[in-house]
Amino acid sequence: MTEGARGTGTDALPAAADGVTPGGVAGDGAPGDGVTPEGAPAGRPPLLRRLLRSRTVLAATAAGLVGALFGAGAVAWRMDTLPLLSPAPCWGAFDDDLTTRVFGDLEVSAETQRLQRDPRTRVASYGQCRITSHGEKVPVVSQLTVRVRELDGTHQREARSWTSEFLQADMAPMGNGLPGMASASRAWLALPQSCVGAPDQLATPTVVDLAMGETGGRGLPEHDLKERGALSAAAVAVANGVLRELGCSGTYGSAEPTGSYVAWEDTTPDALCGIKGLRLPAGYRESLPRTRVGQEGGAARSCEVGSSYPPGELHLTTVVDPQLAHVFALEALHGGTRLREAKGRGPGGFGSLDVTRGVYVAHCQTGDVVFLVERLKSVGDGEARRTNLVRALLPRYVEAEAERIGCGPVRLTLPELR
Repeated sequence: MTEGARGTGTDALPAAADGVTPGGVAGDGAPGDGVTPEGAPAGRPPLLRRLLRSRTVLAATAAGLVGALFGAGAVAWRMDTLPLLSPAPCWGAFDDDLTTRVFGDLEVSAETQRLQRDPRTRVASYGQCRITSHGEKVPVVSQLTVRVRELDGTHQREARSWTSEFLQADMAPMGNGLPGMASASRAWLALPQSCVGAPDQLATPTVVDLAMGETGGRGLPEHDLKERGALSAAAVAVANGVLRELGCSGTYGSAEPTGSYVAWEDTTPDALCGIKGLRLPAGYRESLPRTRVGQEGGAARSCEVGSSYPPGELHLTTVVDPQLAHVFALEALHGGTRLREAKGRGPGGFGSLDVTRGVYVAHCQTGDVVFLVERLKSVGDGEARRTNLVRALLPRYVEAEAERIGCGPVRLTLPELR
């Protein structure tokens, strides 16, 4: 079995009180790379002082807090400012070292929401945190938004919005057995099911996700790799803070991101995304001249194909983590024309197909795996649009990817057009 077929499912990552679990959760582990219990090095203002120095932001924040206290009788946001100032925002995750790694020496302000489920909604959101950095002449330099939530596998929200943002081609495995991925602008880490609820047959992961600016990074390899490392460390630290806040034992070990910078390259029409025999129809070749292919070894691998300016208009994604694959289950059943179980000696499965999106779930030996082909924008010339791009690519993509991860053989037969 190849590395890609193993995935990084959270069911193999129980939090433990002692020792090191198979998923990188250590009972006595430190809360992530860059997070230390010691104070800030000499010459750099401590985080508490840096928070206090942001007078304008703190004044506005305090005023909003007072209004909420007197106007509603309850506080929707627990503000990390006077009089509820905390030296480590985001559930105790961001100390001075980590804040400096992510934001530099800029002043910062923070808002941290209490972690709790809303009993009146099906949206399984636990809470949110936001840290904003400020310059002397620029009110807002950057902003990091952190969310804790269970990915929704029942209403197709996450199968489109979350996955398009957090499973892009520049997302790389965090390393050290951690069930998450990171890029220069996005990171996510799944929490142990032993903490957030016992898994069932179609359990989806509960994740900590971090977003900073637009997706895609700055396109500068050294900067992007540095920022990927910083967000990986931040994701680990926040996840450990969430585990403490929820009363769960165990911590995740330090992130060790692997792999090089994922660059855009010229499209190879007869071996799209590096897959021999996956041919881009002729009418689409002029409008899709650039491609970038993500790394193997993580919960998912994506390939993006597009014009000279990213993001790509066409995404091809293979999700090998079984719990993450469950996010696509409902769409695979009801997202369009049904794709029946594949014929042959390979694993069974199911899927759906329409003009913009094809999803197939295969029951591989390691658990369910998702193969996704998605056209995000209208591309190709008028003649080309008579050819359904998704339909043209999906069968060969499923076949080749199933073989790559050790799941095949899968031979997908599409229903006839009427």
